[in-house]
Amino acid sequence: MAERIVVLGAGYAGLGAAKRAARRLRGTDARVTLVNVSDRFVERVRLHQFAAGQALADLPLRGLLDGTGVELVVAGVTGLDLGTRVVRLDAVPYEVSYDVLVYALGSGADLDAAPGAAEHAFTLATADGAARLRSRLAEARTVAVVGGGLTGIEAAAEFKEAHPRLEVQLICAGPVGDGLSAAARRHLHHAFHRLGVTVHEYTPVAGIGPDGLLLDDGRAASADTVVWAAGFRVAGLAAASGLATDEQGRVLVDATLRSVSHPEVFGVGDAATAPTAGGRSRMSCQTGLPMGLQAGDAAARLVTGRDLRPARIRYLWQNISLGRRDGVTQFTRADDSPLGVVLTGRASARYKEAVTRGTVWRMRHPGPYRPGA
Repeated sequence: MAERIVVLGAGYAGLGAAKRAARRLRGTDARVTLVNVSDRFVERVRLHQFAAGQALADLPLRGLLDGTGVELVVAGVTGLDLGTRVVRLDAVPYEVSYDVLVYALGSGADLDAAPGAAEHAFTLATADGAARLRSRLAEARTVAVVGGGLTGIEAAAEFKEAHPRLEVQLICAGPVGDGLSAAARRHLHHAFHRLGVTVHEYTPVAGIGPDGLLLDDGRAASADTVVWAAGFRVAGLAAASGLATDEQGRVLVDATLRSVSHPEVFGVGDAATAPTAGGRSRMSCQTGLPMGLQAGDAAARLVTGRDLRPARIRYLWQNISLGRRDGVTQFTRADDSPLGVVLTGRASARYKEAVTRGTVWRMRHPGPYRPGA
């Protein structure tokens, strides 16, 4: 019987893995099946733009998979039996068996991090969440974005530029852009001042209610719309199924991206943590696509009986948009630590746009990336 690779999740990592594996296995009897809850590819790095009111490209997965031979199953994953190598689904065909599994189910907003977040906050982790926020922003007056990382920074700037009438606050427990160089952080503050975004650093949030935020020091911050961008988390499926995971529930993988507990399983993207020059991989699109492409290579090598190669996971930059005409590109070392080199302004905005468009191009043509030897 032909070997079957099943990929769970069609984000940057999962779609890249499925298409790369199919490309490597062309001319063999092996099958590649991609399971995803939606029939669309979501450009997650653009969801703040969509929420702000911009139109995004419609990217049907069947179109992206056309000619690859990858079988698409549109269903949610409800269970994983590692002993029998069966994935359970909430729609037809309800079960899918595999010989090799690529686990790429991504991450969502960490709404358990503050009381009331699940009930009262909007998020940018999914297309549906961004659509709800888009409708809300059309009538909102005051918006509080919680989180000083890339998602929060981009959201606050985009919302204020697109809706100048809005009163936008950015609230974070530490410094805005923690981990960036001093030059990059200075540009962030200049951009927020220019746009009129009020920034509250070192201001932890204790809870969220219908009228705004309760801060850790007991003060209240009123807002008719709260956007939670203070971290992500993964689903509990991997840990519940028996895969070895870290304390966050991310699949622990070795240098070849194989699960340390189940060698027939590969873990990629936000849902997994792999060894890197700086320790372990963090959640980001920057590592998700390269991990996916290399896992696709590795899965194909495994089913055809060839030796696996260590994956090459390294960081190059952090691209941060500040609206459509400004941005910060922080260049980094391979271990993700910041260099003193930054690109700002329109040049950075153009650079990020080129990278983002290039990522979708690679979704269509997953060939150029070369794994480490």
